[in-house]
Order: sequence, then structure tokens, then C-alpha cells
Amino acid sequence: MPAVTLWLGIGGLAPFLILAVALLAGATLPLIGGEAAIRAALMAYAVAILSFLGGVRWGIAMGYSDGRLAVRDFVIAVVPAIVGWGAALLPAATGLWVMTLAFVLLGLMDYGLACRTVAPEWYGRLRLALTGIVSAALAAAALA
Repeated sequence: MPAVTLWLGIGGLAPFLILAVALLAGATLPLIGGEAAIRAALMAYAVAILSFLGGVRWGIAMGYSDGRLAVRDFVIAVVPAIVGWGAALLPAATGLWVMTLAFVLLGLMDYGLACRTVAPEWYGRLRLALTGIVSAALAAAALA
């Protein structure tokens, strides 16, 4: 695994963890505010990252020689952005649960890419690890 991917992945966890912990602690955050603003910030970041992960799948699909597989993964690639947008429109706790489920499902699907050797094996391992932490943070925030 390239070291940069590990460090960027770990760095990308920071907003999930900081915002979820702030919600659990009932804290306010400078430049963000209180509970409602923290939930909104967490949701906005989750939507951005889920959309990014859909984009990864789009990039992988561009390399397929089988047109049917490419179309399938192009379609799958846009679903995370749509699900994230829809989740952001829901009441906060419900939206966070939807995002938790979306991250788990996409993480498992991305692990499948590595299992089928469409993506590097390290990508599958990284996605599972990051997905576990992100999903736990989102679930904790939904319960807060």
C-alpha cells in the first residue's frame, strides 16, 4: 500500500471522529457551533466523502474492457452521491443512519473490487478499515 494513501485515509477520518466525539460530549466547536451545526457539518463531510468514493468506482469502470461491466459500475458510481444528497434532506439522526448503511454497503462493494482483482488488494483492506471507523463514528453521532 502506498504510504500516502494510508496517511490521507487516516487524515480523512479526523472530521468524522472530531465531529462525532463533539456530539457525544455535547460540546460546541469553534467556527462550527453547537449540536445542530455539528450534525450538519458531519453530514456535509459524509456526503462529500461518499460522493468521492463513488468517483473512485467511476474511475475504475473507465478501465473495463467489458462494456456491460463498465455500464454497471458507472451506474453504481453515481448512486452514493444521490443517496448522500437524499440522506442530507432527512431528519438528522435518520440521515446519519442512512449514511452509516451507505458507507458499509459501499465499503463491502469496494472490497469486492479488490477480491476480483479489479482494484489493488491494499485498496480493499484500506476501505474495510476506514469504513469500519467511519461507520462507527456516524452510528455514534446518530445515537448522540
